[in-house]
Amino acid sequence: MKYKYYFRKPSSEIVKDIVVWLAAAGIVAVAGGSPYLFINLQGHSHRWRKYKKRNVADTFSRLKKQGHIEIQKRNRQVYIHLTPKGKALAGWLQIDALEITRPKRWDGDYHIIMFDIEQLRKPHREAFRGKLKELGFYPLQKSVWLCPFPCRDEVELLKEFFGLTDKEVRYITTPDIGDDQEVRRFFDL
Repeated sequence: MKYKYYFRKPSSEIVKDIVVWLAAAGIVAVAGGSPYLFINLQGHSHRWRKYKKRNVADTFSRLKKQGHIEIQKRNRQVYIHLTPKGKALAGWLQIDALEITRPKRWDGDYHIIMFDIEQLRKPHREAFRGKLKELGFYPLQKSVWLCPFPCRDEVELLKEFFGLTDKEVRYITTPDIGDDQEVRRFFDL
C-alpha cells in the first residue's frame, strides 16, 4: 500500500505568494461569481496549483478580513487588489527577501553606503542599519558600511522603503579604501 504525502506550505507562504502576485499585477479581474472565484483563480495562474483550493480560499478571506486586499464584484467580474495596508505588507515581504548577489569574480571595487538620518527618525535609521547588517555589509563606522559587490539597486529599494532621501543616504563606489586586509578577510576575498 502506497501512502501519498502532501507537502503543505505554511499559510505564510500562501500569503507571500498572493501579496507579491497582487503587487506585481496591480489589480486582477477574474470572471465568475463568488462560489467559483477561487477555482477560476487557480486556473488563472500556475502559482496556485501547489496549494489546496481550500487553503487558497481561506488565505484570501483572511487577507480581506485583515484589510490587506479588497475584493469587488462588478458586472460578472471579480476585481482583487491590494489596499494601502496590503501594499505596505508587500513592501515588507520584498525587503525581507532582499539579498546581495555575490558575483563569481570580484571586480575590485568597494560599494560604500554612508547615511546621516536625523534623530527624530531614529527608528528608520536603526532599521536601515539593521538591514545593512542582515545583508552582510561591513561596518567601517557607525553610519558608514561597505560591500565589495554591486548593490545599488538593493540600497535604492531600502531608501525608498524607509522613505530616505539622497541627502540622507549616499552610495559611493571606489577601488581604494586604504588598508583593506580586515575587510578582505570579512568577505573572504
